[in-house]
Amino acid sequence: MNGLLIDDDEVYARILQRSLQRRGLQVRIAHDAAGALALAEAEAPDFALVDLKIGASSGLDLIAPLRAARADMQIVLVTGYASVATAVEAIKRGADNYLPKPVTAEALLRALNDEPAAEEVDTMTPLSRLEWEHIQQALLACDGNISAAARLLGMHRRSLQRKLAKRPGPERIDRSF
Repeated sequence: MNGLLIDDDEVYARILQRSLQRRGLQVRIAHDAAGALALAEAEAPDFALVDLKIGASSGLDLIAPLRAARADMQIVLVTGYASVATAVEAIKRGADNYLPKPVTAEALLRALNDEPAAEEVDTMTPLSRLEWEHIQQALLACDGNISAAARLLGMHRRSLQRKLAKRPGPERIDRSF
């Protein structure tokens, strides 16, 4: 199964791509609408994971051209700004599914296989991982300037440096309960 991740957040897209590749999927990444459509035309992927906000453009506008590139492509819209209105609009425009960000590889695979969402705790992304990714986004937005990123995050520069020194390790699943 091959897929296309369309997200302007390079760190998030790369992490999700690696996670999906470990599960045997071939995944390409596009960071803008033009690149996404070019990849979709050239490769006709089995599925597309589309972010609602791709820079200044909307992922909703990509649904129809992606569907035109391959009619049976599964299109999953993801967003950090989930609302009922955008979910309804995405489905009306032809998306197959709508998931809140951050979506895990397991949640995406369940959506692609039309399996119901699991209510298990072990599918949640750990808070330390979410915090780390949020800090990385701030650093990327500030071109690596720690002082500017700390101001953007509303924290002291030294606090940010301490958090950066504590990179989260691999997720550990507690199966004791």
